[in-house]
Order: sequence, then C-alpha cells, then structure tokens
Amino acid sequence: MASEKKHPIAHFGPGSYQASPPKNAKEVIELVREHGIQIVDLKFTDLPGLWQHFSIGLPELNNELFDDGIGFDGSSIRGFQEIHESDMLLQPDPATAFIDPMCETPTLSLICDVVDPVLKQPYSRDPRYVARKAERHLKSTGIAQTCYFGPELEFFIFDSIRFDQNEHCGYYYVDSVEGAWNSGRDEGAFGGGNLGYKPRYKEGYFPVPPHDTLQEIRSQIVLALMNAGVQVEIHHHEVSTAGQNEIDMKYASLLRMADNVMIYKYFVKNIARRHGKVATFMPKPLFADNASGMHCHQSLWDHKTNLFYDASGWALTSDLCRWYIGGLLQHAHALMAFCAPTTNSYRRLVPGYEAPVNLAMSQRNRSAAARIPMYSDSPNARRVEFRCPDPTANAYLAFAAMLMAGLDGIDGKIDPGAPLDKNIYELPPEEARNIPKVPGSLDEALRALEKDHAFLMRGDVFTQDLIDTWLEYKWKHEVDPVRLRPHPWEFQLYFDV
Repeated sequence: MASEKKHPIAHFGPGSYQASPPKNAKEVIELVREHGIQIVDLKFTDLPGLWQHFSIGLPELNNELFDDGIGFDGSSIRGFQEIHESDMLLQPDPATAFIDPMCETPTLSLICDVVDPVLKQPYSRDPRYVARKAERHLKSTGIAQTCYFGPELEFFIFDSIRFDQNEHCGYYYVDSVEGAWNSGRDEGAFGGGNLGYKPRYKEGYFPVPPHDTLQEIRSQIVLALMNAGVQVEIHHHEVSTAGQNEIDMKYASLLRMADNVMIYKYFVKNIARRHGKVATFMPKPLFADNASGMHCHQSLWDHKTNLFYDASGWALTSDLCRWYIGGLLQHAHALMAFCAPTTNSYRRLVPGYEAPVNLAMSQRNRSAAARIPMYSDSPNARRVEFRCPDPTANAYLAFAAMLMAGLDGIDGKIDPGAPLDKNIYELPPEEARNIPKVPGSLDEALRALEKDHAFLMRGDVFTQDLIDTWLEYKWKHEVDPVRLRPHPWEFQLYFDV
C-alpha cells in the first residue's frame, strides 16, 4: 500500500482520515495520481434511495468528465426515464471524492449528479438535486443560511437471511448467533458448543462483549467512515437481540449528510459481508423486539448562530424552533411518505409500543415525535429530534421534505401545541386518544401526500412530476404487491374458519 501523501485524503488504514475534500477536477486528478488509483467509480442514487454505480478507467478521468458528464441508460433505473427518453448524464461532484476501502483494486469513488442532456440542466427526479434545491431555497428565504442534520441510523447485522414468496408459499428466516432464541441451540456449526451470552429480548442496549459480538465490526465501519471524511461520534449495540446496532455521525449540512448516509449504508453492508454476515436497514425484521429507526436531529443556523436557541424559551428553544416543530407535526402524515416510506415501516410505527407515533413535542421524552434533547445547556446543542423516520428513507428526499415542512411552520408561525413532558404511553385512554398519531400504514401516508404537498413545491424544491412518480412507484411496486399476497399469520387466524 502506498504511503500517505501530502494530499488531505489518505489511504484506508489506522489513523488516516480525510481532512478536507478536493475542490475541483484538477485536485481529483492529482489525488488519483498521488495514490496510485486505477479505477474511478461513479455513484448515484435512484428514486427509492439505493446507490447505483459504474466504473471507468483512468483515461476517462479528465476535465470533460466533470464539465460535460458521462452517459448512461436512465430507463433502467427505478423511478427515472422511459425507454424512449433513456439517455442521461452523470456529472461527478469533486467534493465527494473518497478512496473506496470496499474495493481491492485501488478505486476512487465519486458521487454524481444526474443531468438531462436534452434540457441541459439537472434532472428533476434526481434525489440529490432535490436536496441541493432545498438548501438553495432555505437561503433564499432569508431565515437561515444552513440546515444541519444529525440522523441516528439503526440497523441489524445477522448471520443469515432466507426469504421467498411465490404462488403457493411464503416465508422468511432470520438467524443470528446473538439471537435470544438460540440460547438452547447446539452451535457446533459456529465453531464450538453454545457459548451463551445472548442478549435477552429488549436488553441489547450497551452490554459489553461477549454479549456484544459486533464491537469489532462496528469499529471497522467507523474507521472506514472516518477515512472517507465522515465524522463519527459514537457506536454501540442497540436494544434488540440478534445484532441491532447504531453508529452516530456528527451533524453536517443537509446535502453533505445525505451523501454521508449513502456512504454509511454502503460501508455497513460491505464490511458486514466481509465478516460473513449480512446487514439490513429494514425497520422491523424481527417480531416482538425493537425496530430500527432514524431519529433526525435538525437545526437552523445563521452562519455561527444557532437560531433554535433562546435562553428564556421553553426548553431553551426559540419561537423559530417551535414554529419549525409545528410545521413538522402539521405535515407529519405527508412527511411519512418520504420519512417512513415502506410497508415495513408501519410494523414499527404501532400505537401502544415504544415507537414515536404521537404527534406532540416534548423535552427529553422519547415517547413524543418531536423531542428536545436536554443533555447540554449550550446554545450550539439546541435542536429538535424528529423521531418518526426510519433508515429505509431516501435521505436526500426525506431531509429536504422535513426542512420544507419546518420552513412552512416558520412561515405560518404554526403552534406545535403545549409540550407533553410526561410518558405519553401511560396516559389514560381518554387523554391519549386526543393526541394525533402518525399514519398507520404506507397507504395512509401516500394518501396524505396526495392531499398535502404544496409546502414541498415552494421554490421548485419538489416538482409535481417527482411527487407523482414517487406515488405511482410506491402504489404499484410496494403497496399493491404486499396487499395482493396472503400473510403467513392469516393462516393461523383464518384457515379453520
């Protein structure tokens, strides 16, 4: 492996990290030469939120690539073009360059924007373009310069997963050496007898090894993220048995954080695979234990001033902050179409359990959808944590949608209602029923988006075409296919009627 050079991006290895990104094509090309890069990988995001890519050789890495882009077939990408309008361009963003530790061949990855070659402008369905427009719109309002996001992505790492469904059968089978259900299993296939130390159901939060078998895997993910320029604050085992984890990134601006989320998912999946395991960001892969969320911390700043702080305000928050929360709560039903965008999301968002389904604000209280963390009195720490989203969200679209809802709240000075600084789960039924809830299904969220999306279209951030395409995709490829298939538990309930 080549030694570390003067360029601020270092090779993947202990102690190395990206201090600052390249500023232009010239610096990217210098980076490639200095570090012996042989392949350049171009990555972009489809509409549902999965990274796509193709790779090029070094002769293709030149100024024209950054200026003019490189062609690809947009009709083969989910949510993009029809076959008669398939020609599209990728335009790399130099600031996103990182040496890709997932590749054995020395490879530089670049995140790209999608361009319509006929219109000669950014592609309206490119999720990254939506995030760019959201940041631009924020500045145009004069309210703030920057929106910072700090998402907490949770995920599972399993030892194996099998699933199938066809005309006459359907099943899934998840397994983990950590699974509490394996406490009585002969584990010779795992390298010896059963060694015990399975985290009990709902008791996986923070135990040290040997209960936590995934410490080293998470540490390797953290190092990879740091080397790619993604700052990390903490990692730990999460509540559920069978390998639930969390790695928290340090907050960043909206677009940068959405890029970081894509890098995060890519590293988690690939490093788990290196260890013969499989990672999933599916919110609810296990019955009767905790699901995975993506609590999103967010705040608005004017240069170095946090606009969400007020020393005399409730929970040290400003009017601006509370109006922002009012926007999140008022538009929450429509937001869930982007923030909890899968049918599986609503196996997590079930009233009466630990999910944040209650559309109320509170300080410290994790049973409310909008929470003000109270770890610190520092002005810089004041933020709102919106707890409903999960990691199946396309981060570009979800972050942009939350910002737009918050800005609508500020514009309309929307009152979020009185704080509920008590355990909402233990309220008397007559009181609890008066608290609005998030949608109970993806169907409900999509119908809410159909009715409530004008706030998203301000500043041309979201377009009607993108919203219509999102709705059509979700109905056709997710809601209807799930609705058409019998559920295994229906046989338990109804086979003998």
